[in-house]
Amino acid sequence: MNTIYLTEKDYERLHNLVQVQRQNGSGAAVEGLCKELKRAKVVTSEEVPTDVVTMNSFVRLKDLKSGGVMEITIVYPKDADLSNRKISVLAPVATAILGCKVDDEIEWPAPQGMLKYKIEEILYQPEAAGDFYL
Repeated sequence: MNTIYLTEKDYERLHNLVQVQRQNGSGAAVEGLCKELKRAKVVTSEEVPTDVVTMNSFVRLKDLKSGGVMEITIVYPKDADLSNRKISVLAPVATAILGCKVDDEIEWPAPQGMLKYKIEEILYQPEAAGDFYL
């Protein structure tokens, strides 16, 4: 597995999210995210590479089976809005790409079988844009 990167702020917020979900009896929903947190290299917002998917990043993904393209923003559960392509970090696709880099290929299980996507481009990354408050 490739190294994934998380900012200190994202790591802290996501760790807190995992704890809250577990206290509410939703531990199974955060197991994938918990595994990602354990393998992440934590860096400051200023140090995170500009080609890494961070929270609130707007990302273009390419389906390696169909060739289709999907653009999503990874958000915290309270900000999820499918009609605006804002996907909760607890969704398998968001958990899978969080902390990965442009050109990384990721897989995750879905009801219809394994999905495989490539991160084509980060259209917006808060840290690269100087938006450290998000």
